[in-house]
Amino acid sequence: MAVKYVGVKRIQGTASERTATSLPIGSVAGWKEIGRTTLGSSADDITVSSLPDKRYYMVLTNILNSGYIDGGWRFNGDTGSNYSGRRSYQGNADTTIINQTYAKEGAGDPCPNLWVSYISNKSDKEKLAISHQVMQNTAGAGNVPIRMEHYDKWSNTSDAINSITQHNGSAGSFATGSEVVVLGYDPTDTHTTNFWEELASVELTSAGSELSSGTFTAKKYLWIQAYIKGDGSSTPNLRVQVNGDTGSNYAERQSSNGASDGTGGSQDHFPAGNGGKFGNFSNMFVINNASNEKLFIIHGATVDTSGAGTAPTRREIAGKWANTSNQITSIKIYKTVGGNYQSGSVIKVWGSD
Repeated sequence: MAVKYVGVKRIQGTASERTATSLPIGSVAGWKEIGRTTLGSSADDITVSSLPDKRYYMVLTNILNSGYIDGGWRFNGDTGSNYSGRRSYQGNADTTIINQTYAKEGAGDPCPNLWVSYISNKSDKEKLAISHQVMQNTAGAGNVPIRMEHYDKWSNTSDAINSITQHNGSAGSFATGSEVVVLGYDPTDTHTTNFWEELASVELTSAGSELSSGTFTAKKYLWIQAYIKGDGSSTPNLRVQVNGDTGSNYAERQSSNGASDGTGGSQDHFPAGNGGKFGNFSNMFVINNASNEKLFIIHGATVDTSGAGTAPTRREIAGKWANTSNQITSIKIYKTVGGNYQSGSVIKVWGSD
């Protein structure tokens, strides 16, 4: 199939056709891997250095631990008291830190864990970071995962970030295999070497009770987005299963509209809220190592009443699949109550090693 432009530079064609084509500025340039450090032995620092000056960074951090750890960011090797932040643990009230030598974010010892972070990097402004974190907790589906949110700043206003360090300030250490992957993006980028590879894209052509990705290639990091189109009159629920596993191998915690977390362990799925009468959009990140429990960070927005006079519902979910022998190669969202998911509902899966 030949590559073609549809509407405002949206491209159709196979992945290889898109990659091989010289394209206009902004057509397909996205998040590009610009640095990675994977520990070959235990350490208190994981540093990714010699970073090019990019306007935005996305950072994927997979921590394995040996003993108690207290992780957080350092930039450009700065060990001065130039960091501050706030964080919420399990949806509880915020705690704040100021005048720190690193942006303490905490991890404890319930690893492995996954952080997904976004950093704004303008040399003459303080650098701001948003991080969402899920921690395994004790192994097994009977033990629900832990979640945290972090908002940090580095008060430097004269330098762009050129190195990012995950620093441990406690008695334990980051274990072998712990990793920090830095992706960069700038609005003027024209590259076609995107980090995120599309693995699956499925759209319903008629109403149905489930939305499934089908089988896709296993990757260490997954990014999944799903849009559920409602029928306008009834509210379907959203349940997530992977690899067709219907056993009691799932655990989760979640908050709706900022309320206290609810939890569930040893379930045959983990719930992702509801589809809403008028639609739901869900954004998910997954660390997908075969030998570790699979950890999910999910954020969702749901519309039950149309119009600007009613706010949507928000959900924050930390989930895990307690399998330690297989990578995820398929994901299904399905309903057991409410109306069917309507034609136009779509699930997309991206991934990378």
